[in-house]
Amino acid sequence: MTTITAPNADTTAARNLPGRRLSVAPMMDWTDRHCRVFHREISKHTWLYTEMVTTGALVYGDVERHLRFNEEEHPVALQLGGSDPADLAASARLGEKWGYDEINLNCGCPSERVQKGAFGACLMAEPQLVADCVKAMRDAVSIDVTVKHRIGIDDSESYDFVRDFVGTVADAGCNTFIVHARNAVLKGLSPKENREIPPLKYEYAYRLKREFPQFEILINGGIKTEAEIDEHLLHVDGVMLGREAYHNPFMMANFDQRYYGDAAAPRTREQVLAAMVPYIQAQLAKEGGRGLKLNSITRHMLGLMQGLPGARLFRQIMSDSKKLAAGDANLLLEAASHMRQLA
Repeated sequence: MTTITAPNADTTAARNLPGRRLSVAPMMDWTDRHCRVFHREISKHTWLYTEMVTTGALVYGDVERHLRFNEEEHPVALQLGGSDPADLAASARLGEKWGYDEINLNCGCPSERVQKGAFGACLMAEPQLVADCVKAMRDAVSIDVTVKHRIGIDDSESYDFVRDFVGTVADAGCNTFIVHARNAVLKGLSPKENREIPPLKYEYAYRLKREFPQFEILINGGIKTEAEIDEHLLHVDGVMLGREAYHNPFMMANFDQRYYGDAAAPRTREQVLAAMVPYIQAQLAKEGGRGLKLNSITRHMLGLMQGLPGARLFRQIMSDSKKLAAGDANLLLEAASHMRQLA
């Protein structure tokens, strides 16, 4: 069910939302609404983020197509890409109207396409503009406005660069910073290379928390295990996972108990699959005529059995073109039954 009810309070605590101790990063072409529902079946409390949505897509495009989401996704944040304060304010207002719990500004994407739009990581060179954007959004909405950014761009590798950026943006009222602890190289590296080649400097995020203890500092970049999460949480307020959460989603199964104190037992993989069947059936019944295919949802689930014997067979069954073309959501249960036989 899609919600259009905006929250009224301006802090996560006031709105009875879980803290941002754990979250899944916004990832283009991956963290769509179907992916987020799947992740929510694994963890109730981990924060989820949309793919980046540009202000142009909302100001001039199909708002419903870009902003619709499912009630069960909460807590869920809308990530915006843009650099015009007025357009960002209008887009943030739409996000609040549609019921998102947070508006996040992308100051970290290094792709050339994003640079041509004068936003993403290149905004770190203009901290006052980012501050103006944050202020415009904060004036427009009552929900949290946060910023996701790198620690530097190109040859700007000193800690002072990111410290001054955070200080300037904080003056505009931003209290939450999500720090991807790598530089962004704007020329010469692809987005994929920008996720792998620039060295991780977690200490920069730790120093930000020490120097700005009043702000919420989340860390992102190359984090894969609970042991790594535990270590980071000794220094910062939260951890954002990226590709590991997508490729190995069941790593989040213990997050609710371990990091949020939820006494409920984690769901099994088979329970997660069973819970997705009625969701898929409802989505196909509602939007199948508009081009939604079974694979649009199941493609996000291929890593559910990661690390288990039979994981390859699971992926093969879930990727069977004939079964997918038939549009039968019971494909999930068939794949699960094969896993049981191997157990």
